[in-house]
Amino acid sequence: MFRFLFDRDTWQEVLDSLSKNKLRSILTMVGVWWGILLLIGLLGSARGLENSFNRLFGSFATNSVFVWGQSTGEPFKGFQEGRRVRLSLSDAKKVEENVEGIEFVLPRSQQSATITRNFLTGSFRMAGDYPLLDELQKKKLIHGRFINQNDIDDRKKIAVISEDTYKQLFEKDEDVIGKYIEVNGINFTVVGMFENGNVNMGPSTDVHIPFTTFQQIYNRGDRIGWMMITGKPEFDIKQIEEDAKLLLKNLNDIHPEDRRAFGSFNLGKEFAKMTGFLIGMQFLTWFVGIATLIAGVFAIGNILLITVKERTKEIGVRRALGATPFEIKRQIVVEAVFITLIAGIFGIISGGWILILLDHFFGQGDDAAIVNASVSIAVVFIALVILVILGTLIGLIPAFKATSVKPIEALREE
Repeated sequence: MFRFLFDRDTWQEVLDSLSKNKLRSILTMVGVWWGILLLIGLLGSARGLENSFNRLFGSFATNSVFVWGQSTGEPFKGFQEGRRVRLSLSDAKKVEENVEGIEFVLPRSQQSATITRNFLTGSFRMAGDYPLLDELQKKKLIHGRFINQNDIDDRKKIAVISEDTYKQLFEKDEDVIGKYIEVNGINFTVVGMFENGNVNMGPSTDVHIPFTTFQQIYNRGDRIGWMMITGKPEFDIKQIEEDAKLLLKNLNDIHPEDRRAFGSFNLGKEFAKMTGFLIGMQFLTWFVGIATLIAGVFAIGNILLITVKERTKEIGVRRALGATPFEIKRQIVVEAVFITLIAGIFGIISGGWILILLDHFFGQGDDAAIVNASVSIAVVFIALVILVILGTLIGLIPAFKATSVKPIEALREE
């Protein structure tokens, strides 16, 4: 069998068969070419979207939920409906200690602030934060550092500002580290600057200061604005959200069925939806690509049936000269696989160029929608194996047709 594949006469016969009707041969290959191009292009695009998504959320604790207080929707234990719910540090600590599956609980506070430097003034959003925030929502620092534990312990008046804040308050190319800004009449030393466009779940923030400093300056005491709850990877974040809310209701004398008392945003649930969408898109890509390939391969089978009909007399002569049915079938199957593979290789090359163009036009910059659109060698190999299998199977149909005619009847065929 393998000697047959390296026989010059075998390939001369394949080329003669294809060259008899070049236009028909090319049009036959278009279906397979388009199917493999579509498969490579769509799979590469899906991978590019996944890479973009992972780059956006790669340094973010996605198994998280944000919880904040609102107002009660039902009366309970003598309290009227509409009571304002305020979360506290003790609430956050008890949630961390008593809810199963929690890895971190991060309390945060925020308010607007008027910031002045020299003669420049602007209104910004300022938050009091812990160093843990930089682990759960990684900041892309351009200069300096983020808040550390010493800042928390000593209630230091230091600030980490955004790039936009810098542009409004500082001269172009001016050194920012160690400079003072006046926040609501209080001087703070700038120790870091972060890049705009960071993923910032919850209200966006222009300036970060130590949580303890924020609480002291604004007389917040034990009260916090909201808490970020991060679950361990093996635990269901939806269950953690429900358990945390129920505990908070018990701690704050709120009816267990009250749905208005606490607002929340479950990032883990939204992240799972996006991940499911990406998986579904890849499955759909494989389905569409393979379906298109099958359609193209069937077209090849139909054309080979026509070719076999045209070569009936030739096949009869070969049978009369001693060619076995297996040899006839083998030759036609080789023709089918050859056509399929050639069309597939051109499709892979074309798909690769499509991905290069996608990366060039849509994959550049930090806000790129498609990052490194590509397919692995394994995917290309699988596509080629599928082509060989489909080409072999579809080639068997005209092959059996060619050997079903008796030699004497084939010789009479006009």
